[in-house]
Amino acid sequence: MNETLFDRSARKLSVSLSINSDLYARAQASGIDASQVAEEALARAVQAADREQLLADIKKDREALARYVAEHGDPVAELREMFGTL
Repeated sequence: MNETLFDRSARKLSVSLSINSDLYARAQASGIDASQVAEEALARAVQAADREQLLADIKKDREALARYVAEHGDPVAELREMFGTL
């Protein structure tokens, strides 16, 4: 897991979650730390959401670049013409 995703030293916050009672009982009987599992699952979900947002931003930027190139030409090609291969 990415260590910079969130501040692991931040204080813990007590929250209320609704979880299937049978599942929770089985987790407790198995010695599973539900808080730790929930925190890890939330970190993965946040990481996935961040990735999706980044991909959407990249797509938007690529579309804007394509519009710019269509309207004004490729600036890299112009630089290559002026200065040779970069």
